[in-house]
Amino acid sequence: MATTIDTRTGEPPAPLPHRSPWPRRTAVGGLLAGTAVLYLWGLSASGWANAFYAAAAQAGAESWSAWFFGSSDPANAITVDKTPAALWVTGLSVRLFGLSSWSVLVPQALMGVATVALLYATVRRTAGTAAGLLAGAVLALTPVAVLMFRFNNPDALLTLLLVGAAYATLRAVEAGRTRWLLLAAVLVGFGFLTKMLQAFLVLPVFAAVWLAAAPVAVGRRVRDLLPAGVAVLVSAGWWVLVVELWPADARPYIGGSQTNSVLELVFGYNGIGRLTGDEVGSVGGVVATPGGSPTGGTWGRTGLTRLLTGNLAGDASWLLPAALVLLVALLWWTRRAPRTDRVRAAALVWGGWLVVHVAVFSLMAGIFHGYYQVVLAPAVGALVGIGAVVLWRRRAGLAARVVLAAVLAVSAGWAFVLLRRAPDWQPWLAWTVLALGAGGAAGLLAVHRLNRAAAAGVLGVAVVAALAAPAAWSLATAASPHRGAIPFAGPADGRPGGGGIRIGGGPPDGGTGPRDGAAVDGPDPMGPGGPGAGQAGARPGGAGQGGAIPGDGVLFGGNLLGAPPPPAAVNALLQQDAAAFTWAAATIGSNSAAALQLGSGEPVMALGGFNGTDPAPTLEQFQQLVAQQRVHYFVGDAGRSNTASGGSDEAHRIGLWVEATFTPVSIDGTTVYDLTRPR
Repeated sequence: MATTIDTRTGEPPAPLPHRSPWPRRTAVGGLLAGTAVLYLWGLSASGWANAFYAAAAQAGAESWSAWFFGSSDPANAITVDKTPAALWVTGLSVRLFGLSSWSVLVPQALMGVATVALLYATVRRTAGTAAGLLAGAVLALTPVAVLMFRFNNPDALLTLLLVGAAYATLRAVEAGRTRWLLLAAVLVGFGFLTKMLQAFLVLPVFAAVWLAAAPVAVGRRVRDLLPAGVAVLVSAGWWVLVVELWPADARPYIGGSQTNSVLELVFGYNGIGRLTGDEVGSVGGVVATPGGSPTGGTWGRTGLTRLLTGNLAGDASWLLPAALVLLVALLWWTRRAPRTDRVRAAALVWGGWLVVHVAVFSLMAGIFHGYYQVVLAPAVGALVGIGAVVLWRRRAGLAARVVLAAVLAVSAGWAFVLLRRAPDWQPWLAWTVLALGAGGAAGLLAVHRLNRAAAAGVLGVAVVAALAAPAAWSLATAASPHRGAIPFAGPADGRPGGGGIRIGGGPPDGGTGPRDGAAVDGPDPMGPGGPGAGQAGARPGGAGQGGAIPGDGVLFGGNLLGAPPPPAAVNALLQQDAAAFTWAAATIGSNSAAALQLGSGEPVMALGGFNGTDPAPTLEQFQQLVAQQRVHYFVGDAGRSNTASGGSDEAHRIGLWVEATFTPVSIDGTTVYDLTRPR
């Protein structure tokens, strides 16, 4: 083999110094270990977290059919209102390790650690180890990420799959390999099986970057999109096709739809309706101002500043301005780079991801929750990591230093604004971050004149100034239990006020784990001589967690967004003779059913699905089930109705029929009807 000669000296080049991999491995190990501690510590304090999904995981652990369809109960009455990929994970966990808070929530935390690791690996390939570590730290310390990787909503798996798809896309662009493009397509397809059309928001971005930057001929770039499109269609559509072709009378009703159709769910309630606000069977929608402009109704005012205002701002916006500025800087500094430049391709992937999601979340008029913003965190982290490191390497130039200083100043200033919106929570932190930001920005302007040690000190101050506020907010998030349908990030006593809503995500409203119902001693409480005989059940009232939706905070049959634990006597009652019935009980709404099912361990039918507005079952179908003695009890407020958005009123009709046909009794303040004993 010929020896390469240095043409300037005429001598062979000096060997490169050997760099030990251990500092890098130690840093990465520290990042992932710290993330694991943050996401796992005290996890069981949240109990079932979202009982709606916990009960579905319980059902999937008991019935493979319920696991496949994503049913709310093991007897397969109705599915959850999402595709079931996330439930496949938690259902298997519960099947393997038994039903507990840990078996439901640990998979989410591990997904979070895996997402941080994958983002690190993706960014490292673009801009090096330091950029990967910074990107991973930003993701790990984004408050909404801490919230959702400690919670059992589908968003944790969706975020992991989309980061994996971004990694595969950049590998495809880097090497021009079709197989990486196909992998990206399959991962997005499984993202669809996790949370439907939201997963597809990244598809135009990934396809555009492949077309713009892949190192192959233009014909090949266009041609390879065809098999990638097929891969998306197959990986996303196989489950939909199976369910649509399955005989409707041999599978559970598709929750969230009005016609028992997955396609309606995909394109209606969970699809176009989320953008327009026209969601049949929902609990809120578009509300017009007197001038006629939409406000987002129950789900907050729409507009391009939506994510920077009110309750939403503390979730993921801490470094959002920095990410957008760094995106522009990266595109400017790479404007003359070759078409296949890696840094520009990565900036386009993560920047496109971020801009598309921010635009959709800001303008959508339908159901919107702050925790959706978890998908912003990887893009923000990647842009901050890549942009900060690329500009740091260019710090000899004035423009790079000015941009770095401006980014830090803006980040510290925005953190100050957010923290001052909650003035009673750690008031010293806002001023500390502001001072560190000012000092760090001044140091960055002069960093080119400093020696290595001093420059490292400035860099350390800058990182602390940028991450201190979101890190503190994230620690407070991890320290607070989160239960209900709409959790929120941050300290319970420091949530910034203003726009948006806060329903079902406040102080814990559910159990901390499985509850064993004690046996009922003495007379049968439902019998003629029992203590509940002839008592009209009082409907437990009380406000919910700041909710504005009718029925929020009411116990069984009226609690729309939370699942307070049922009394032990009710659990025990449902367990009596449960083996003789297909469903131990029925109640209106999925959260009430979930609480009863998790508490008793017996199948409970959710009449009307999540909102009580699905036509499942119809009154005639329910009457037939009762006549066949397949449902033992009806629990809760039989007369509740929630059809303001045009959904079915079958659950209300069933409740009225139960009220007229059976005698209510009160068990520890909960109204119960024995459906085997008509008046």
